[in-house]
Amino acid sequence: MTIKDTAEEWQVTAEETPFVGNKTSVRTDDVVMPDGSVVRRDYQVHPGSVAVLALDDTGRVLVIRQYRHPVRHKLWEIPAGLLDVPGENPLHAAQRELYEEAHVKAEDWRVLTDVYTTPGGCDEAVRIFLARDLSEAEGECFAVEEEESDMELARVPLDELVRGVLAGELHNNCLVVGVLSLVAAQNGDGLDALRPAEAPWPARPFDA
Repeated sequence: MTIKDTAEEWQVTAEETPFVGNKTSVRTDDVVMPDGSVVRRDYQVHPGSVAVLALDDTGRVLVIRQYRHPVRHKLWEIPAGLLDVPGENPLHAAQRELYEEAHVKAEDWRVLTDVYTTPGGCDEAVRIFLARDLSEAEGECFAVEEEESDMELARVPLDELVRGVLAGELHNNCLVVGVLSLVAAQNGDGLDALRPAEAPWPARPFDA
């Protein structure tokens, strides 16, 4: 048996959008189950995101610390952001986020992994990139605001992040998935065997 997720869409007999926010909305669908019954499913509609695991030449990962109000925590995370423009190339979005949040650029980009963050209640899809060959970006630093005005920036050895994840001290989804995926890739076929930066992404199709 091949272990692989497959696309499938069950019949929806009615739908509505009871809430529309600045970036996301809430949708309610009446979905036909395999036994013919109809159940109501509420979920958050999300444009999708990108995240960047930026690895320097000494084996350290670039991380930021940011306040996240829904969970009432300051979390250590990897740079990430929304796909603000429908059809936007996720690589371009990732490069923008790395510049804006860390004022860093990278010469080598690969797809590390693709995930659905919370598929039971949200349709958010995230592409996590691996960025290497880092250097400071040119020009002015991006003007931060709101939660980002309080961000901290650090470079942390990969082994220390793995320890923190397994100890239950680090909780951000993209950091956890990215760090453990990086270790798996290093111990598997190697980082150069990862998918190219513009590999297809069926969850969020994009223009080349």
